[in-house]
Amino acid sequence: MRKTTLSTRAAVRTDRQAGSPAASVGDGGRTRRRGLALVAACGLLVTCAVGCAKAGTAGTTSADGGAGAAKSPVKVGLVYSKTGPLAAYGKQYLEGFKAGLDYATKGTGAVDGHPVELAEQDDAGDPAKAVSAAKDLIGKGHKILAGSTASGVALQVGPIAAQNKVLFISGPAAADKVTGLNKYTFRSGRQSYQDIRTAASFIGDAKGKKVAVLAQDNAFGQANVAAVKAVLGEQGAGVEAVLAPPSATDLTPFATQAKSTKPDLLFVAWAGETAAALWTSLNQQDVFTSTKVVTGLDLAASYPLFGPAAEKISFLNHYFDGAAGTEVEKAMSAAVTKAGAKPDIFTPDGFTAAQMVVHAVEANKGSADDTDALVKALEGWSFDGVKGRLTVRAEDHALLQPMFQVKLTGVGASAKPSVEKTVGADQVAPPAAKIAG
Repeated sequence: MRKTTLSTRAAVRTDRQAGSPAASVGDGGRTRRRGLALVAACGLLVTCAVGCAKAGTAGTTSADGGAGAAKSPVKVGLVYSKTGPLAAYGKQYLEGFKAGLDYATKGTGAVDGHPVELAEQDDAGDPAKAVSAAKDLIGKGHKILAGSTASGVALQVGPIAAQNKVLFISGPAAADKVTGLNKYTFRSGRQSYQDIRTAASFIGDAKGKKVAVLAQDNAFGQANVAAVKAVLGEQGAGVEAVLAPPSATDLTPFATQAKSTKPDLLFVAWAGETAAALWTSLNQQDVFTSTKVVTGLDLAASYPLFGPAAEKISFLNHYFDGAAGTEVEKAMSAAVTKAGAKPDIFTPDGFTAAQMVVHAVEANKGSADDTDALVKALEGWSFDGVKGRLTVRAEDHALLQPMFQVKLTGVGASAKPSVEKTVGADQVAPPAAKIAG
């Protein structure tokens, strides 16, 4: 592995160590064909220092021609889905993080003259790989970790961060248990409860209604079942779960089981490579004609999967390109597009994480050594993000944010999303959790 110093205005080049792909749990990621969504990667390690390449570079003194002592770097470790079933989400997260770092540092790649040094490790959604990567990065002096495309990963890395007193900012991982996990764990994306609150806004009074949750039997799926029970169950709805093994490829039995429950509402929470097979099975079983289906609108590549049924589905949405209309969103879109990519559902998660990292370090004059001070800087912080005004709730580190009700029109490649309603951050805010430890 090589370490490279470069300008954020230059192309980022990395030297990769090959790793072995591994299966991942889902929730902030899938391949380009994924059903609802809401989070993965393997043994890759990339390190780069992002700074200014000109004379008088941030981190050096220019009075003597740049011969002054360089300021110490801020070492940030990204443990995320570079490969595996949720690699598409991981790619979006990384693109967003780089754009967010450039935005938050005003193009310098440095905080108070301290260059931000990124080290990427691919966990492939495997918690064991993620824990090993986190320990390795911590051992090399990283005081800030970010990433976690998968919920199962976030729930394992969080305790490691607490044990070693390093700041951990989880990414697309949606499990509610990440909120309040410990003093050192934060999140830069939404959580399952916020998804469910948005879904609940479609059905009105839930009392006496029957709700079925079709999901994978993993941390992400179980979190969605728990959230549906917590939200709609408490409102008087009967909730039944239909859980499929993450490894299942024949999903017809599960589509049939979901239909047989005769629900008033079928909530679909799905992530991963089998999304196409799931929607095909639901179509074949005529589920869309027998019940109201609510699901999350996933990454743009998944839009054609819904086919003619798209306009019959009620979509909740975390984000799609152009959904928010904010100035920060415009800045993110411009940066990501310039880099040759396109913003998608989890690009803001990376962008927000970079904003949080820079703010925490900036509040401590460019130092990441005092982790408790980094935590204090983030708690209660409100700021303008891609989706609008965001707040890190001090009590439990939940990220309060708006969500969207979305309509998908058109079929196949012509399918396009539009916002039907923006659901305010206060309307979808999860109940405050008590921080463990």
